[in-house]
Amino acid sequence: MAALLRPAAGVAVLLLVLAAAVSTDGATSFYASDPNLGSARVVFQTTHGDIEFGFFPHVAPKTVEHIYKLVRLGCYNTNHFFRVDKGFVAQVAAVVGGRTAPMNDEQQKEAEKTVVGEFSTVKHVRGILSMGRHSDPDSGSSSFSILLGDSPHLDGQYAVFGRLTKGDDTLRKLEQLPTRREGIFVMPIERIGILSTYYYDVDLESCEAEKSILRRRLSESASEVERWRRKCFA
Repeated sequence: MAALLRPAAGVAVLLLVLAAAVSTDGATSFYASDPNLGSARVVFQTTHGDIEFGFFPHVAPKTVEHIYKLVRLGCYNTNHFFRVDKGFVAQVAAVVGGRTAPMNDEQQKEAEKTVVGEFSTVKHVRGILSMGRHSDPDSGSSSFSILLGDSPHLDGQYAVFGRLTKGDDTLRKLEQLPTRREGIFVMPIERIGILSTYYYDVDLESCEAEKSILRRRLSESASEVERWRRKCFA
């Protein structure tokens, strides 16, 4: 899998090595067979563990394209979760103002873009990814929430574009952290940093595994032929 990992732009080679070494095998999987899920996966390596999610490209194609590009540009590196409301949402801050590292011109340009509100019939249940926005339905930019519980009052009001695939154990850790209330927001007292990010494609990973098996079988076949040749012509 390490060869298939794509570090988000701006992450040092060391972080790629660390990303390949980190395992999310112990994390709870969410609806891995969800028919809405595409093959792309994104991993946020946070101060409290990894969070992996996939996209719904047929449900919200413009939103998926926008968020995925931000990931590939490395825009979420050094960002943070500014809101953790137990049983409701864990919300990622907008990358403009949310990061500790400065952005280059390409990152800044993409991060300032907004995306049309792609509202659908997909329900807001635990694990769903939902775009943040202002009162303007087309004002979503880079902030989004991971649902920590079922929230039917959000259905049709916010664009659903993906869901958690691994990392529910990390979300539960976040839900246990001390918080403070600021207006309508419940916010963690400590900064929940997104240290680095990477992405990969599950279909490519599957293909590589199949290729590896095929190469091994071909190698075994070649060895068997050689053993037969030596036995017969010794």
